[in-house]
Parts: sequence; C-alpha cells; structure tokens
Amino acid sequence: MTKKTIASGEALKLAVVGHTNTGKTSILRTLLRDVYFGEVKNEAATTRHVEQARLTDSQTGEVLVALYDTPGLEDASGLMDWLEDNTASRRDGIERLQQFLAADIAQSIDSSRVSDSYDYSQEAKVIRQLLASDMAIYVVDAREPVLGKYKDELAILSWAAIPVMPVFNFTDSQNANIDDWQTMLARRNLHISTRFDSVAFEFEDEMRLWQNLATMLTHSEMLEKLMARRTEDWAQLYDEANIIIADFLINVAAFVREISEDDDPMPVLEQMQEAVRQSERAMQYNLLNLYKFYDNAVAATPLELQAYQQDPFDPELLKSYGIRTTSGAAAGALLGLGIDAAALGTTLGLGAAIGGIAGGLLSNTSNIADRLTGVKRLYIDPATLTLLATRAIDLLTALRHRGHAATQLLYKGEKNSLDASSNNGSYNNNADEDSNSITVWPANKLPSELKKARGKPQWSSLSSGKSEQAQLLRADMAWSLSGKLQSYKRES
Repeated sequence: MTKKTIASGEALKLAVVGHTNTGKTSILRTLLRDVYFGEVKNEAATTRHVEQARLTDSQTGEVLVALYDTPGLEDASGLMDWLEDNTASRRDGIERLQQFLAADIAQSIDSSRVSDSYDYSQEAKVIRQLLASDMAIYVVDAREPVLGKYKDELAILSWAAIPVMPVFNFTDSQNANIDDWQTMLARRNLHISTRFDSVAFEFEDEMRLWQNLATMLTHSEMLEKLMARRTEDWAQLYDEANIIIADFLINVAAFVREISEDDDPMPVLEQMQEAVRQSERAMQYNLLNLYKFYDNAVAATPLELQAYQQDPFDPELLKSYGIRTTSGAAAGALLGLGIDAAALGTTLGLGAAIGGIAGGLLSNTSNIADRLTGVKRLYIDPATLTLLATRAIDLLTALRHRGHAATQLLYKGEKNSLDASSNNGSYNNNADEDSNSITVWPANKLPSELKKARGKPQWSSLSSGKSEQAQLLRADMAWSLSGKLQSYKRES
C-alpha cells in the first residue's frame, strides 16, 4: 500500500472513485473509447472489484495512464463514524486509513459471520487503490443534490494525501446542480474541477480534464504526451470517417444499370434501391466500428439506429430534409417506391422518362448512342445522393458527440430537430431557398467528384460486382470528396 510520488517518465496511476451509480465506469468507457469495458447498469454497486485499464501511445504502445475503476462508496458516513470512534484524531489521514484496512470490518464478511456486523469491504477496496495511486478523480452525478454522505466521502478521500479532482458527469441534464456542488467543494479546498459527460460527449471536455489534472502534478510529461496523441488520433478518426462516407457516395453515384426500351423497369428499380440500402447500412456500421461503438458479432450496448435506417427512398424522408427532386415530380405515386407514374407511362416503359425521376433513380436517354440502340441507363438521382450524404454526416456528428455510455443516438435529420436559424455551425444552409431544412449541398449542385462518377460505372461495386477493383479505381476521387465533406461541416 505504499506509494511513491510520480516521477518524470512514469505512467500516471489514476483512481476513478465516487458514490455508487455516478457513472464511473461510463466515464472510463468514454475515455477508453471502449463500449465493452466493465459493466454498466442502472442500479447501484455494479462494479464490485477494482478493474484496471490503460491509455497508451497509439504509435509506440507506451503506457501513459493506468486507470483504476473502483467500486462505489456505499456508506461513507458509516465509515466516517467508525474512523472517528476507532482511530486517533492526532494521527495523520494515511495512518487512520491503514488502521481501518487492518480491521475486521474492512474484510469481506462470510455468511457465517454475525448478521449485524458492518461490512465496509467495498470501501476498503477503494481506499487500498487510493493509497496506491498518484491521484484520483471523484465522479459526481451533477443531477444529485449536495448531501452529507458526499461531504463524508470527500473527507475520507482527502486523508489519502493525493490530489483529488471532482469530475461532473451528466452535466447535460436540466437538473444539474453544479453551482451548489462547486460551493461545497470550494469549502473543502477543491477549487479545480471539470465537466465530462459520459453520454453527451465533447472532445474539448476530455482535453480540459487532462489539462486540469496536469496542473495538479509536479511531473505532467505523460499527460502532455497523452493530450498531444489523443488530439492527433481524434483528427485522424475524423479524416478516416469522411473517407468512408465519400467512398460510399461515389460508389452509389457511379451505380448504373442498363435496360432496353421495352423492358419492365420495376424489377431493376427495386434491385437498385435494395443495393443502395444495403450499401448505406454497411457504411453506417463501418462508422460505428471506427468509433468503437458497435461490434458486428457481439453488440453489448448497440446504439439505436432506427432513425438513420429509414428508407432513403421514402418520399417523406426527402420532405423532412426539404429536398426537392430534380424534375419536381411528386414522389411516391406508385407502390411506395417514389415512382412517378406519369413519367413512366401507361406501359411502365421508360420511353417518356427522359430525365424523369423513378424512385430516387434517373433514366438517361440524352446520349445519342443510347437513343440509337434503345438502351436506357438508370442511376441514382441527385436528390437521393444529397439525402444520403446529409444523413451520413448526421450520423458522424452524432458519433462524435456521444459518449460510450450512450445507447441512443440523437437523430439530427428529423424535421424541427435542426434549426437553420440557430447558426450552430453544424451545416451550411444549402437547401432550396424555400426550404427550412439543411443539407450539405443543394440537390441540383452535386460536387464535381459525384458528377464525374456518373460516367464511371466501373467505379461502382454495385454495378460491376468487383468490390476491391472498384474501390481502387475510385480511391482518388473519394479522398478529394472527403476534403469537401469536411468543409461542409465546420466541426472541431
């Protein structure tokens, strides 16, 4: 139980402590970017043992911080009474805590023991870890009122003679009592605290947590190294996510199917729509896995994705984004596929569908060679591409602002959930002038990369069935488009 003062170049040993059910494990999950660390339930005392995790340098593998998830403090007031009754006030805090750890009440009580015996074995586990750590963060549920039991917890923690920094969890709640807590903390000489919500995550909050911890240390080199690496890794994740989205969009934009003038288009339309749905679902899971929210094999706490999986060919979804189709035709007139019956003609042929909408798809008969051969080419409509792009960036935004304790994602694509007049910096207002929705670009002004993809069916695995070859062919365009996607979204 002896602890040395942290030396230069040593990994920081950081204990995560607090009352039961304040979200200690949830905060660790978010810091670790690991949805599977520990066990999270909406009940007290879920963590029963000290669990260790490590934050390493992603490039070198060097351990920078060792994190220790501790059981919740269940009865600090009872423990304080015992300490005052059984230890001498003249002794220093560490000596009093060590005396407690040597007592019977600090050991796990067997069922054969006296039934009215007090069991402080959980508190003992916390104190043992405190005495072996360099510093601690004290997790506070910001929704809780300031009660006497919390004051006793802080008094006991102070006896461990290590720096303790309060961290406010669930700060996004309307019921947060942070001002009251800060007043109480200041009276106990705890003037440095920070906010870190394990559900409504902000990367800046994480950086502020590490910065505040660094101010409390004599040697903070490891934390400074950690902050620099985490910042680089966070930016790289964002780059990779935008490439995933760009690659998906180009794959869909290059998707082309050919039919003859007399062919029934319905089976082809349905096949194309289903291929796009599956491609979008694969892209979404790639984003989830990139940010370590979801595992395709085992989903312990799968994020709610229903809102992001609404059929992209649903005409009501286009309306919710304020997107008008290129032809201005009313979608959804036939079989719920968004097909304009008038454009298709009474025979369901495409003879009258020059440039017309067909369920999120366009037919192209402007090419002279196509006219001579009677070939009709079907590809994805710009309005649908705009919808797919906007919804993908909505998902990315949600992932970047959700902690790993979250089991539900905010759906920013719903009408009224984004206010174009709020100027929150999430998107450029590029929707049609008579629309209140926000899209990444006007539906009639696709980026040049997507326009170019229209004439490159070999770029699409949906057209050719050659996934790896098609991906290599569109790689440069995907990289170029990813840069534009980042410019459409001004996010730190």
